[in-house]
Amino acid sequence: MHIGGSQLNAVELAGALADRGHEVVVVGEPGPLVQRVLGMGLEHVPVAADRHRPSPVVAGRLRQLSRRRGLDVLHGYEWPPALEAAAASAAPGTPAVAVCTVMSMAVAPFLPASMPLVVGTEAIRAHTASRRPGPVWLIEPPVDVTANAPGHPVGDFPARYGLDDAAPDAVTVVVVTRLAAELKLEGVLSAIDAVGLLADLPVRLVVTGDGPARPSVQERADAVNARVGRRAVVLTGELFDPRPAYASADIMLGMGGSALRALAFGRPLVVQGERGFWRLLTPESCPLFLEQGWYGLGDGGDGAGLLAGILRPLVTDRARRAELGAYGRRLAVERFSLQRAAALQEQIYLTAIEQRRTAGARRVRAVREGLRSAGGLARHEVRERVQRLRGRAARDDFNAATLAEKSLAATPRDRA
Repeated sequence: MHIGGSQLNAVELAGALADRGHEVVVVGEPGPLVQRVLGMGLEHVPVAADRHRPSPVVAGRLRQLSRRRGLDVLHGYEWPPALEAAAASAAPGTPAVAVCTVMSMAVAPFLPASMPLVVGTEAIRAHTASRRPGPVWLIEPPVDVTANAPGHPVGDFPARYGLDDAAPDAVTVVVVTRLAAELKLEGVLSAIDAVGLLADLPVRLVVTGDGPARPSVQERADAVNARVGRRAVVLTGELFDPRPAYASADIMLGMGGSALRALAFGRPLVVQGERGFWRLLTPESCPLFLEQGWYGLGDGGDGAGLLAGILRPLVTDRARRAELGAYGRRLAVERFSLQRAAALQEQIYLTAIEQRRTAGARRVRAVREGLRSAGGLARHEVRERVQRLRGRAARDDFNAATLAEKSLAATPRDRA
């Protein structure tokens, strides 16, 4: 269980549901998040990290666990665990109903059609609901607004990474992200270049996270630092608890769950996307993100120049930063609190359990949908293999670009 937006959402919601009196078991791979699961008092059942995904072995373990413990719900986060949960639930004698959450912009078309589905944006909900008979629910990515809040101690974070040498008027821009070649890398490299364009200002970029693209990020950071003659960009690597990084920021960059955590900390936020997309969160731009999620697609233009243009007035205007930070904090508390999401998640479970009552019809339908899903999965895996043979990394984007483009086309782009 590695640190990522969907994984963090799953673990935090599991803890919130346990606080509401439910028995919760977390099934997942070994990894840094297991410590957090156990620290929350939750039970962890390990599965192999090197398994084929989705795995018939894991589906079998879920089926056995469900029967032995009398579980009511098997909840898979993202499509491979969801298919494992669906296979377990469809087996005769399994009492649990399967539910799927997709917090990314990638909704697999081969998910069982009647499986209750939870998505993270209204655009995805509307798009998906028009194409499948099963229920599609909206839970916007939640954030624990108590654990993530202004005033959180930074501890030794600045000293450990040499950030305490900055001038008194220095402004720290932080991005907390996985350094992956897909989705995130373009924006991180643009952010590094943007700081290079702001060399005349006392601004520093802190990149917190790790991943396979770190060498590329380090190379770009070293080049910018050499050009401006100071440590304008600092890489910290991955932090098990990144809250000190958020707390030390004057301005945050981010997408998805990281963007929402930035709001909870009361920091002004510039939302990151792809194809040169950057946009400052303001009351005027907020409706776009509530519709399409905390992400966007640009026109392929100069992302570094666009971001530098957004950052320059923020870096020099402390009052504006405070105003936008307070707005973001209010938004996080009123709309994205973990407790609100847990109550809705509970209602989804209760509805799914109630709709399970027609057991005979459900079993026939489950077999039919299982065959359809297996066929769709097989075609998807063939496409992935072909992509790899062509030297391209496979990416489960399914409908992400289409939806973002539609949302952007419907909403005028206020780049500042």
